[in-house]
Amino acid sequence: MEFKFHVEGGDFTSAGTASSQIKKVLKQINIDPIIIKRVVVALYEAEVNIVAHAHHGDIKVKITPQQVYIRLDDEGPGIENVEKAMQKGFSTASSKVREMGFGAGMGLPNIKENADIFTVRSEVGKGTTLEITISTVNNG
Repeated sequence: MEFKFHVEGGDFTSAGTASSQIKKVLKQINIDPIIIKRVVVALYEAEVNIVAHAHHGDIKVKITPQQVYIRLDDEGPGIENVEKAMQKGFSTASSKVREMGFGAGMGLPNIKENADIFTVRSEVGKGTTLEITISTVNNG
């Protein structure tokens, strides 16, 4: 199963739409609730990052019996220092975004903690691509 979503930067009212819809699908196909939570947390954090930082972006989710693969491509400022951005509490969010309760600097660390495989590619002035893979086979 494959799903595609478009996300507009600054549209906080729609943030979470993709993660909510994917959560419903995963429940319908009886994926382990622990796995669902990991997918939803990772996808929500990534989705909010597009809303908070980019002009717009696209999300592709591919669900197979073995895994959930998520790719997010955004057009935005890019990440100057990915290693620094992966540190808990580091944020480049604007004061406006922070006032809304976002931008605490936990997005990328939370994605990494919930993903089995996580890659970040970013080009300053162009945008960022995140690839997240989460196994649907609970090894815990």
